[in-house]
This record gives sequence, structure tokens and C-alpha cells, in this order.
Amino acid sequence: MPAPIGRRRVLIAGSAAAAAAGLGAAVATAGRAEAEAEPQATSPRVAPAAAAVCTLTKELTEGPYYLEHALVRSDVSESKPGIPLQLALTVVDNATCAPLDKALVEIWYCDALGEYSGFVGNNGHQEPDNGKFLRGGVLTGTDGIAKLTGIYPGWYRGRCIHIHLKVHTDVTLTSDGSFTGGNEIHTGQLFFSETVTQAVAKLSPYSTNTVPRTTLDADGIYDGGGAASGLLTLTALGSSTSAGYKGTLTVGVDPDA
Repeated sequence: MPAPIGRRRVLIAGSAAAAAAGLGAAVATAGRAEAEAEPQATSPRVAPAAAAVCTLTKELTEGPYYLEHALVRSDVSESKPGIPLQLALTVVDNATCAPLDKALVEIWYCDALGEYSGFVGNNGHQEPDNGKFLRGGVLTGTDGIAKLTGIYPGWYRGRCIHIHLKVHTDVTLTSDGSFTGGNEIHTGQLFFSETVTQAVAKLSPYSTNTVPRTTLDADGIYDGGGAASGLLTLTALGSSTSAGYKGTLTVGVDPDA
């Protein structure tokens, strides 16, 4: 897979501690500037609350397996075997950090054997290929959240486990379950905890994937930036690994990009 391209700044919600520190610095800087410009001023000014919400991250490569099916659906699994995965991705405006309504969040990724729909066989495994499994997207609500379900991804040669992501605005939904038009404002990837992945990889059908797995730290795309680089927060859905996980992330975008 090619190295990261087209890097531009987008925003992802950071930790409360980092956010509070960033806001404190912003207020202190603003206060000093105002004291110099307006020595007689007596009313303090407060920095916008939105400044405390976001931190910076990078846009990442689209990769070689994107297909322009433009499928609109919340369940992308197509009955593929694997550990259940629920995604709750919150899209916010990078200038105000307000939730972005009616943004189309699209994902695509490989199955437990590392095969992408439309390209089955590229990872050395033969299986039915309908060209659509583990592909699709949904609109965000007024809360900015896009909810999707599928399976925990597998891996293919040279890459750690990941999910590809695009965010579109101003799309038109069609009667055949797809979308047209709009603006593509973000392309990125979602990453998974190595600890969770190690547990998942021991279970079938992941354990039958014959390709060596690249770890998160050894991946050529993930840069170790945590949530700021697309690392999901994973929450167990039950008491066992096989019960699956919920992955959450807040993604800030420039609606005018």
C-alpha cells in the first residue's frame, strides 16, 4: 500500500486533560494580548468554549481497494463471519466543534481472511465475492453521530488491522439504496488496540488467516498518534472476546474542504 498522501489538518476530540490545558493556554495568551492593547480594560474576555474540544490529526491515504458503490446502509456485514463490531463515529465542524448533521460517513475494509469485496484472492484466500461486503455508509443525525455495524476486521499482508473512512457532505440519497453527488471532505483510517486484536486473532475465523499479521506499531501508515491518528476507543460488548466490541471516535472535519 502506498505511503500516506494528501495530508491536511482535520480535528479529533482529544482527552479532557489536554483540552483543558489547551484552553488554559489560549485564555492566558489572549489575556496578555488584551492587556497590552487595552491597558484600561477592566472586563475580562472569555475564549470560546469550542477551543477546548478538539485536537489535530492527519488525513490518511485512501488505499487501493475503494469502490464507488456509494451504498447507504448501517449494517455492512453481508453475513460475513467474525466478531461483532459496532461503530459510533461523531463528526464535528473543525471551526466550531458543533455536530455536523447529514454528513455521509462511509467505511470499507477487509474480512477476517484479509480479503476485500471486489478483490477476493489478493490476500491468498478463495471465497465468494459479491463485491459489496463490508462496504457502506450512513448519514449522521443532528448529534453528528453515524452508527454502523459489521465485524471486527481481519488483516492482509503488510498492514495492521484497520478500517477505511470517508466523510461526504451535501449528498443526495437515491431510491436504490445509494447516494450521489456531494463533497468528499475527509479520507482517513480507523485503527484498533493491539491488545484487543491479539485476543481476536486467536479466534476463528481470524485464526485461519494464513498471512502474517503486521502489528499496530510496525504499520507504515499508523504513526502512533493515538486517537489523534484514528485509534478507536474500544468497549467490550460482553464478558468474552467473541461477544464483540464497540468502537467510538469523534472526527472533526472542514465542511468547506
